[in-house]
Amino acid sequence: MKKSVWLLAIFMAFVSGSACLAQNGRSELIRSEKLNFRLDTIVTGLKVPWGMAFLPNGDILVTERQGRLRLVQNGRLHPEPIKGVPEVWANGQGGLLDLELHPQYETNGWIYLSYSGPAQKGEKGSGANTTFIRARLQNHQLVDQEVLLRAQPNYNRGVHFGGRIEFDRQGYVYLSIGDRGGRSENQTLNNYRGKVFRLHDDGRIPADNPFVNVPGAVKATFTYGHRNPQGLALNPQTGEMWEHEHGPRGGDEVNILRKGNNYGWPTITYGINYNGTIITRDTVKEGMEQPVLFWRPSI
Repeated sequence: MKKSVWLLAIFMAFVSGSACLAQNGRSELIRSEKLNFRLDTIVTGLKVPWGMAFLPNGDILVTERQGRLRLVQNGRLHPEPIKGVPEVWANGQGGLLDLELHPQYETNGWIYLSYSGPAQKGEKGSGANTTFIRARLQNHQLVDQEVLLRAQPNYNRGVHFGGRIEFDRQGYVYLSIGDRGGRSENQTLNNYRGKVFRLHDDGRIPADNPFVNVPGAVKATFTYGHRNPQGLALNPQTGEMWEHEHGPRGGDEVNILRKGNNYGWPTITYGINYNGTIITRDTVKEGMEQPVLFWRPSI
């Protein structure tokens, strides 16, 4: 619990860019119903920080959404962004998104990143897709870059990229992909919209993924029927993969991901359209998972 609260405090400091400190110089005491904690400013000067990872020596890597990767070294923000970051399509919610260290980072040096990658020559559509790569950090520069997945086709809408990365205990890496603002394809398996993918650490498809033998299915798919999953966390006690996704107007969800399950969007939801109109009146349907928690109205 103490570690979780400390990480929450750091996250809040990043998001705000600065924190309120008491006049005597001590950090502010935050009170809640179940526990109290203190909020300390770790670093200032970041612009829209999206993801972060702690290096073994205690330094912190932080992504800034407009496309910069920053290093917090000995408690200070390094003045120069890390070089070699791929070009990102920084529009709307898109940009440089999450990062995660390989579980054996100290021996192999792999860093995993997600971002909205601009359309490449020969690809279908314009705009961008959610792109997933790995690279190593050397002399303040990303080297040995490998593209593991590009969630094609490309779309011009700058929403719902997903992009959260997490490893499980078996060394598989998970990547969340949002619906990119569309709904009609979330309940089908032949596309990259509204899915959570599971891969080997080098991008290969695991042989026991649930849809590898389904004709036309995207073989990387682990779960589907998601709207915009932007939170993945491994339960350290059970090994279960927990997921948070943004609902529309209401209907934010927390789910436990289980192989092959359908989480319902947009056939069932506890949310409505932003203009107040109904998406569906169904909140429960056979064959579709219920969230562990949902919020109505949204958080």
